[in-house]
Amino acid sequence: MSEVCAHLHLFVRDLKRHRFPFEKRKVPGSGIYLLFERGETGHGGERIVRAGTHTGVDNLCARLYEHFLTENKDRSIFRKHIGRALLTRDADSFLSSWNIDLTKRTNRERYGASIDLDYQARIEAVVSDYIRENFSFVVFEAKDKEERLALESKLISTLSLCDECHASESWLGHHAPHPKIRTSGLWLVNHLYKTPATVEDIAALRD
Repeated sequence: MSEVCAHLHLFVRDLKRHRFPFEKRKVPGSGIYLLFERGETGHGGERIVRAGTHTGVDNLCARLYEHFLTENKDRSIFRKHIGRALLTRDADSFLSSWNIDLTKRTNRERYGASIDLDYQARIEAVVSDYIRENFSFVVFEAKDKEERLALESKLISTLSLCDECHASESWLGHHAPHPKIRTSGLWLVNHLYKTPATVEDIAALRD
């Protein structure tokens, strides 16, 4: 699986790299994004640490905004993972509040009054700073929803099954409470260790 992962990395390194702030007009309406993180390496260059996509029509840029711009961890599981790792690293007891999903009415009614929303906003800002300073990404177009979701799953599995992609000793993800993040070296918990992409799949992406 390392060969396919190497092909994937070589392919995406030829694509335009985006960093914050990025231009909406340079991102396709529908597609898949791959994140790189400062300090993480693999296959002779920067290592992919997350693959993701979207479900809505022409919603790729909006999804990236939720990760990089919208300071609401309940709209971005990626932001929530980063916040959890930061809070765990700092032994911050606010982690229990951070884990509560306030998009649910029942949770707002039950926990809303007990959560320090000002402090939560400060943590959101810290998460934003970390993401904007440390992550870059590439995107490629994938218009068909079913094909896009299937390819996302294959790419995630390819990354997680690779024998050569390893997290650095200083990687923030080592502080993530979720064991799948720590063991995979990826900011992901779904689609790990399943059916990977093939060399032919990567060649098709190039075409």
